[in-house]
Amino acid sequence: MNEQFLKDSKKIYEYLNTQKNEVNKLVSALEDKQYDKLTLIDDFANSLDLQMSEDLRYALVTRIVNLRDDSLVQVLKKLELDEKEVIELQEKAYLFVKEFWHNKHKRTLDYIKDNNLLTPFYQAIFQGVYNVGIKMSSWQSSWTAHIINGINKELLAKFDGDEEKVFDYLESNSLFDLGHNSMIADRSYSALVKKDDGYENQAYIKAFKKQTTEVINALEAFEENLLEYEDDVFGHKWDYILYIQSLILAFSETKENSLVERWANVDRAWMKIKSPIQIGHPLEYYEDHFRKAVALEWDIRFTNPEFAQNDHRVNKIKSAFANIFSTFEENSSYKNIYAFSLKSLDKVQLYIGRPAIFFGAELNGLFSAQVVPNDEIVSKEEGKKIFAFADEILQTSRAKPFLRLSAEIFGNEFLSEDRKFLFNETTSWHQVYDITTIGHEYGHILWCDDETESVMNKTGNFKNIEEFKATTGGLISFFLDLDSDEKHLQRQVLIDSVKRAVGLIGWMEVDEVQPYYCEGLIHLNGLFESQVLSWENEKLSIDLSDEKFEKLKTWYIKIYTDLAKHYLDKKDATQFLNNFAKKDGKYFMPIDENINDFVKHYFARYKEIGQELDTSDKKSNYIK
Repeated sequence: MNEQFLKDSKKIYEYLNTQKNEVNKLVSALEDKQYDKLTLIDDFANSLDLQMSEDLRYALVTRIVNLRDDSLVQVLKKLELDEKEVIELQEKAYLFVKEFWHNKHKRTLDYIKDNNLLTPFYQAIFQGVYNVGIKMSSWQSSWTAHIINGINKELLAKFDGDEEKVFDYLESNSLFDLGHNSMIADRSYSALVKKDDGYENQAYIKAFKKQTTEVINALEAFEENLLEYEDDVFGHKWDYILYIQSLILAFSETKENSLVERWANVDRAWMKIKSPIQIGHPLEYYEDHFRKAVALEWDIRFTNPEFAQNDHRVNKIKSAFANIFSTFEENSSYKNIYAFSLKSLDKVQLYIGRPAIFFGAELNGLFSAQVVPNDEIVSKEEGKKIFAFADEILQTSRAKPFLRLSAEIFGNEFLSEDRKFLFNETTSWHQVYDITTIGHEYGHILWCDDETESVMNKTGNFKNIEEFKATTGGLISFFLDLDSDEKHLQRQVLIDSVKRAVGLIGWMEVDEVQPYYCEGLIHLNGLFESQVLSWENEKLSIDLSDEKFEKLKTWYIKIYTDLAKHYLDKKDATQFLNNFAKKDGKYFMPIDENINDFVKHYFARYKEIGQELDTSDKKSNYIK
């Protein structure tokens, strides 16, 4: 990239950093009880017609700053509101947050234009993404109302909460989209619409005609505008234009069984764009548990200008991958899957940066990292992109308030060690993030080919073991590492694993993040079996000694090897999950009685005090 573009990129990156710090000041004001600086939060509560309280104030700050609404849902449930009222208030909160962030994004655009940063072509990219994004955010409301809170709740009620019966019904009535080679696809770009006594699947352009047409119109205007400029820095003009054209064709497609191929063409066009300014489009499908309707993602990911491509993590992943694979008997089917994963690893493009502007589904929570596309046919041809928002996550982690629940569960000694690390060991923090988070994204690629997900997801639990597979893939690259360059991070990787496993319990009742909750339950089995964690008389004990670490390492290597074999054999995901957790009513719960007791205790306390601040410790104790 030329020198001026690099200078401009640094200015924008710093601007985004400053903007994030500004938003994080809401958290500082909350911690310091400077309520005069939280008039925005008062307005937020008024817009929901709710009486302000300590836990509501915390939940509303969290909804704006971290974009998650699980705390808000808990507060609303405490107010004994029924499900319908909770859903209505979630939507009102979404609209308030949308307005707040759209204004921020508009200021980002103004900053770039007023200071004449980047080039006219990339200024047009920002403007075009913003214009389309406004329409995506507006569509998000009806998408959630129809798919998540409408059809999916109807299906569950129709079969008395029995998810397996829902999946059987969908499959026997041909209500999944067909993908490559006319096989049932692992995701859908359509929605179910009532017809007579049943349903039919309709492409987004039919099910959400007005909203999709508005997005298409904005994309067409975006394309026309780009034609006027040249990309004289990266030479990607026609790659961007072909990408936008493929998006227009995909959104316009009316034939349900042509949708997956249309969107595969979007991903193919997108993989050709390798500039530091990346557009994110509908890629993930966590929210919709049944048909995996792809969510309305839309954003610009801005690469850190200081970032240099490196093979550090992928080489450690490959080495561990080969090590585990060598333990299996020779088998041509296994070899093909191994080769498929290896080719995907070799083609990964890595982007380390932060979100610049984001819309739609992302106003309900940004990812900390992502590996995409999910279409394995495209990945076989083009590879994947990994995005990691390390700077954003570090900033957010340092801004997060200390919570009473953490102090009660983990104890001050454990938290103090973790906080010293978080606030003072920036370089080592990034190294741990590389193992646990970037490692997680590489971990998704392993042991899969183009049909793994659809074959293993017959009972709907593929994602509920896949997140564990991903995180553990990163951990295994650390455990089996023959080099000693990361050995000094052992204790912090262990602390991170404990915090993640326990913290994920809080997501028990948040349907779209159920895969992470289930991941946490499997990790807890390892932490308890190795006695890193023990639970007695309603007290959690934590042992971070080398001896317990070695036990945990042995557990992970064994379980991950079993899991890899499960993937190679393409067995149903539920079989693996049921070794650790089974459905108890609506939610998965641990089979082990002691872990089960701990999970119930933690979640009960989360509901009671999960939004209360811990005043016994302060950030000033750690910031040097």
